[in-house]
Amino acid sequence: MITNEARRGVDSIAPATPALSQPSGSQSAVSWGAVFAGATGAASLSLILLVLGVGLGMSSISPWSQHGLSATAVGVSAIVWLTVTQLLASGMGGYIAGRLRTKWVGTHTDEVYFRDTAHGFIAWSVATLITAAALSSVIGSITGAGVEAGASVAGGAATAATAAGAGAAASAAKDGGSNDGASTGYFIDSLFRKDTSASTDPSTASPAQSTAEVGRIFAQSLKTGTLAPDDQRYVGQLVAQRTGLSQQDAEKRVTDTFTKTQATVADTAAKAKEAADKARKATSYASLWLFVSLLIGAFTASLAATYGGRRRDL
Repeated sequence: MITNEARRGVDSIAPATPALSQPSGSQSAVSWGAVFAGATGAASLSLILLVLGVGLGMSSISPWSQHGLSATAVGVSAIVWLTVTQLLASGMGGYIAGRLRTKWVGTHTDEVYFRDTAHGFIAWSVATLITAAALSSVIGSITGAGVEAGASVAGGAATAATAAGAGAAASAAKDGGSNDGASTGYFIDSLFRKDTSASTDPSTASPAQSTAEVGRIFAQSLKTGTLAPDDQRYVGQLVAQRTGLSQQDAEKRVTDTFTKTQATVADTAAKAKEAADKARKATSYASLWLFVSLLIGAFTASLAATYGGRRRDL
């Protein structure tokens, strides 16, 4: 028979059994120490590989023609390197997070697999945020380039017309239109080439003042798209005074020169819009490939964490 003293001893020991299992049930399912360890390693490796990639990319670009990689080759290389960076850094970070995670006793195998996968994904997320914070200026420049490209497509024609008309005319007055942007000044200067067969004395007005005035008239006419009859007649008078041509011939020269200027401005605007469209497409493709690379990194980190957890359990 069990004495009362023995029964009281058993009762005092019995409550201790559930108390031993209590810490296991209250233990957090996330090992933040392992997560931050894996994220720190992944972010550091990503930064090192990105710096190495920039160095290799700069060394492959040459200012000399027929030397170095083309723009397409550089773009493809950057995409490949970014993907490799995600694979290596995310894989290492996920493996560290899974391998260092605390092992639970008595947890179902499927639950362990899920927790290891979650640890890898969380470590990748933290590493991505750290890397984005460190490279915020680069990400801002990428997004800013897309916005700038869109704005250039919308207003490229107007900007090109104004710059080619006003700025080029002023430049032509200074240096005779020696650069490509001063092609309008070149056409305006051709208005004042003196006809040697003319008997009329040239005007005593300052050539610089006349050129600047005609340049402003052309700039305004390029903005509106047409040369007003009053402006055409006035510019023709200036040309006739300077060159000795008749008023009719001077106005014809004005019309022909304005037509050439319009064609040049239209070609400049078309090239500007084409360049802006290329920049917009390049930004779009870069964003899409960055998205794909990040997805690959998330998958790699989760898979590496499950492998690290399996090695840990073994």
